[in-house]
Amino acid sequence: MKKRLSVMFSLLLVFSLFLSACGFNNDSASKDGKDAGSKDEGGAVKQELRVNIKTEPFSLHPGLANDSVSGGVLRQTFEGLTRIGQDDKPENAMAEDVQVSEDGKTYTFKIRKDATWTNGDPVIAKDFEYAWKWVLDPAHESQYSYQLYYLKNGQAANEGKVPVDQVGVKAIDEKTLEVQLENPTPYFLELTAFYTYLPVNSKIAEANDKWHTNAGENYTSNGPFKMTTWDHSNKIVLEKNDTYWDKDAVKLEKIDMYMVNDNNTELSMFESGDLDWAGMPTGQLPVEAIPQLKDSGKLQIQAIAGTYWYKFNTEQKPLDNVNIRKALAYAINRKGITENITKDGVIPAMAAVPPTMFEENEKGYFKDNDVEKAKEYLQKGLEEMGLKDVSELPAIKLSYNTDDKHAKIAQAIQNMWKENLGVKVDLDNAEWAVYIEKLHRGDYQIGRMGWLGDFNDPINFLELYRDKEGGNNDTNWENPEYKQLLLDSAKEQDVEKREEMLKQAEAILMDEMPIAPIYFYTNTWVQVDNLKDVQVSGLGDAQFKWAHFE
Repeated sequence: MKKRLSVMFSLLLVFSLFLSACGFNNDSASKDGKDAGSKDEGGAVKQELRVNIKTEPFSLHPGLANDSVSGGVLRQTFEGLTRIGQDDKPENAMAEDVQVSEDGKTYTFKIRKDATWTNGDPVIAKDFEYAWKWVLDPAHESQYSYQLYYLKNGQAANEGKVPVDQVGVKAIDEKTLEVQLENPTPYFLELTAFYTYLPVNSKIAEANDKWHTNAGENYTSNGPFKMTTWDHSNKIVLEKNDTYWDKDAVKLEKIDMYMVNDNNTELSMFESGDLDWAGMPTGQLPVEAIPQLKDSGKLQIQAIAGTYWYKFNTEQKPLDNVNIRKALAYAINRKGITENITKDGVIPAMAAVPPTMFEENEKGYFKDNDVEKAKEYLQKGLEEMGLKDVSELPAIKLSYNTDDKHAKIAQAIQNMWKENLGVKVDLDNAEWAVYIEKLHRGDYQIGRMGWLGDFNDPINFLELYRDKEGGNNDTNWENPEYKQLLLDSAKEQDVEKREEMLKQAEAILMDEMPIAPIYFYTNTWVQVDNLKDVQVSGLGDAQFKWAHFE
């Protein structure tokens, strides 16, 4: 919707003051975002990309990172044994060769002879062994440790049942890494491209356990770009890594990553020539601007494997009651949210796994906005709690991280629960770093979260809730039958049988409702016309290795 002119003038003044204060400029930049924002003395376009990542990364240690902001930086600065290529399939990266045993349980990787860290140290097999075992060491409390449970004894080591040195990863020699798995895992080479599987410079890390907290000589990486500046909560600067084995494929000389947590400001920066890209997957477009950008033909929309949901803390009353959780989940008008708030082509979600993986999940497990059924579940839950009616139910706190869209969705759902069920809801928001820490501590009742697939398999969405103590669970929910189905699916070699087991598990998840799915994601963004070859994968992440300006 267009705002009144007086409001627009006020906003423009605020944006101008903001940009001036931050030192942004629009020299040689067009006002409509068509051209890149800077040129060299000869008039050629500089190979310097400017994006917004919204907020401070949770951690730029590959073993501690657990969010899209951190992952978005690490994908540019580090490289695993494999990398997801421009065809959306895994390709050799730090590994120049991989051999797989006949039983599919042993992988032997040969590390590139020309693979080096930014400080000149060679990338060696020990760097992978060290990094993976560090993640699985329970003392380090890595939220993503479960991603390495595919390794032999990975889970047992993380749970303290066996020593970490019994995990199935071993440096045979300086350039040979042997990996043993618990079960054949056909998507393992996709996993080795994910950031939890990235190597760490073991020599640096062993000497300084704070190596990852700032840019500088200790922050060594092995990817297409190196971090030269980390101005916390303000800006990260990446520069081309001249020690990278495939540096000839890298055209960008510099990437400026701003941390501006205001969607309107982000779009204004793009339109004034201070950003080359606005929107997902690095930032976010303002909801109000989506229809106009779509009508203008500037908006890029891509369906991705991701789900936006609310998590219920099942150890906090009244959310320890499954019927209360169901009542709240069923009373959400998802179609109304997607049509009136997001307006970006996202799909109402009545399931956890995206329809890009389970096609039938476009329909899901329950009816959207089923208020009558929700009232039945509410009444049953109140009776089980010994409450006379909903007026005796204390207000429930709904938490979300600071963002315009998250706020609008939370406000809409607050009204839905009040009007449809009579449930009182208090809203609570915090900046991302504070918010995610609260969720991990269990200091919440209902919390917003999204999940973008780390690899292209439904298990990636379902395994989040396999273990109560799982790094990204946060709901404190665990179900023995659900857990066993997932464990059994890992051993099942028949593709159809395995898929059926995963669907049975999802049915349990949607029946006990530790999460309330809201919608399936799309990526929406705008970019300057002469920016080419940014690789946005079907999982929703971006790589700038091949990006360049024409």
